[in-house]
Amino acid sequence: MSLPESTESSVKLQQYWLLLKRHYLPLSIVFGVVVALTGISLALQKPIYEAEGKLLFRKNSPSSSYLPEVGKGIGELQPLQEQNNPVDTEAEIIRSLPIIKKTITRLELKDESGKTLKPEQFLKKLDVTDVKKTDVLQITYRDADPNKAATVVNTLMGIYLENNLLANRSEAVSAREFVQKQLPRAETSLRQSESELRQFQEQNKVVDLNEEKRAAVAIIADMQRQAANANAGLADAKAQSELLKQQLGETLNSAGAVTSVSQFPAVQGILKEIQQIESQLAVEQSRFQADFPNVVSLKQKKASLEQLLKQRLKQVVGEQKLLRGNSLQNSEFDQKLTEEFVRAEARRLGLSSQIAAISNVQSSYRERLDRLPQLEQLQRALERKIQTAQSTYLLLQQKLQEIRIAENQNIGNARVISAAIPPEEAVAPRKMLYLVTGIMLGGILAAATGLILEKLDKSLRSVEEARKIFGYTLLGIIPALKKSENIFLRDRSLERATPEILVQESPRSPFSQAYRMLQANLKFLNSDKQLKAIVVTSSVPKEGKSTVAANLAVTIAQMGRKVLLVDADMYRPLQHEIWELPNHLGLSNIIVGQTEPKTAIKKITANLHILTSGVIPPNPMALLDSQRMASLVTVFSANYDYTIIDTPALNAAADAAILGKMTDGVLLVVRPGVVDTAAAIRAKEFLEKSGQHVLGQVVNGFNPDSEQYYYYRSSQSEEDDNVALAESHSPLSISKKR
Repeated sequence: MSLPESTESSVKLQQYWLLLKRHYLPLSIVFGVVVALTGISLALQKPIYEAEGKLLFRKNSPSSSYLPEVGKGIGELQPLQEQNNPVDTEAEIIRSLPIIKKTITRLELKDESGKTLKPEQFLKKLDVTDVKKTDVLQITYRDADPNKAATVVNTLMGIYLENNLLANRSEAVSAREFVQKQLPRAETSLRQSESELRQFQEQNKVVDLNEEKRAAVAIIADMQRQAANANAGLADAKAQSELLKQQLGETLNSAGAVTSVSQFPAVQGILKEIQQIESQLAVEQSRFQADFPNVVSLKQKKASLEQLLKQRLKQVVGEQKLLRGNSLQNSEFDQKLTEEFVRAEARRLGLSSQIAAISNVQSSYRERLDRLPQLEQLQRALERKIQTAQSTYLLLQQKLQEIRIAENQNIGNARVISAAIPPEEAVAPRKMLYLVTGIMLGGILAAATGLILEKLDKSLRSVEEARKIFGYTLLGIIPALKKSENIFLRDRSLERATPEILVQESPRSPFSQAYRMLQANLKFLNSDKQLKAIVVTSSVPKEGKSTVAANLAVTIAQMGRKVLLVDADMYRPLQHEIWELPNHLGLSNIIVGQTEPKTAIKKITANLHILTSGVIPPNPMALLDSQRMASLVTVFSANYDYTIIDTPALNAAADAAILGKMTDGVLLVVRPGVVDTAAAIRAKEFLEKSGQHVLGQVVNGFNPDSEQYYYYRSSQSEEDDNVALAESHSPLSISKKR
């Protein structure tokens, strides 16, 4: 059946308390040393002050709200990956070596030895963290001087802002330098393209190809119309000339020379001029209206030339008549016919010249019209080249102005929102935290020391351990005495401590009650046969077996029983010291026949007699392991109700095992903290191998406040226990505190 959790916790706490009490001194030393060292360290430390400043970061450049396209992308906080925080990047820039070194140099920071502070030492005092869910960086610096701490933070933020501004402006400067290099090239390209277009227009006499195309088509159409009219006029002139030729008949033969009048230089010159005027007039009439000054002027020139041509023809014809003489003496009618024929012939020649001129003009315009698509293609290519060069040039000029504006603006993406001020209170050392930490560390080290000592301590530490190792019936638990109940007196002659018989001096003390409980348990241990002779021993010396034997004897004697206490420890006898009796005659003397029992036995009270060890023999075991000793035990058992024999410890000699065979059983005394586990195990093995009848074990030196067992502290409770024990015929039952 498992114990309740509260009970288990109580048991564990009690075990820890017991551990603390067992190792109180070393644990106290460890705890005190750690706390003292903490206090000394705290006293030697200088106060450390922490100054704090804050920077706010903005995503876009400050110029974006006024000129959206100016400096776009300059100074923006854009991470390479979406999951990255650009503020973390700026924090790393603040912690970078260039910024740190510049701060150290500007402030001439020194370490404790007077040397220039190293960046690693600076970074240990610096802390740059981002404020959660904001674009704010918090910068702190720790130093023994509060003013210096604030100055460092403000200087560091200022240097970062300078670097940030230069970095952002460097982009604008690079862009400006690039644009300034490209502008002359773009301007040269534009000028070259314009020059090529101008040369093309000059060489090909191009003004507006589309208009020229429309004009050429109109001119050609007009030339065709003029050619048609001229052809019609020419046909009419030819017909008139043929008619006049028929009318003149023979006269015409005499006037044959007149047909060659056109061959005269004076006439030919005028005909050429008329032909030129006709060509120009045909061109101008296709381009302008009839009342246009050029057209009017050409018509006037043509009319003047025609009039001049008639005059020349008259002159030529008149000269021919004079040369011919009578052949030319025609009638007046014939003369008129001849003049009309000459005029008709002049008209025919003029129209022929006009038709030839129109044909030439038509051919020229048709040839020009055929070349216009090619010229138009070349012109468009040149115009596109100019347009491209011009667009590039204008764009570069615009960007240059924008970049200059952006360059001259403060395009930094960070600003100080909280400057550092000298702190008034130190952040380190935190005295209370330091002391609490020292106390906790001292407690931990003390606990670790206790656990280590507990592991190193191989002795039995509790009643429960004694019960588990030996496995014998627990007949009694003798409490340890307090200082007020000191049972040790000083024997100055022997320089050793001798216990008193506290049972007879303090009969109502817990100590006396414990012995009465032991006596009661021995009494009811075996109801069939009364115990007469008991051997008292222990695993190792100093477990208090002699004290237990003496007080048990007194307790039984107080109950009205006749008791003989025999000191059979001939290695280190103690009963004569306890009772302050002489030891020149005792058990050893009786065994060797030097004296009689009645002479050696000392009467303490009517019911209590003492037999000391006597003179210590060279071989105690030979005396004890003798028939004489066995006979003595029989005699003692017959004359006394109880014979209690105090024997050496089991690890010192085998005397207890020898005497155990001669008596009713062995009572084993166990003292926690004195006997270790290994000695206890060896003692148990020895008892088992020697076939001893072990009555049970008595735990001596028990501290009632250190374990969960308790004692009855009143005589009434003791009597109740005795009655209960008598009824059950069982050993002492050990209760646990609830």
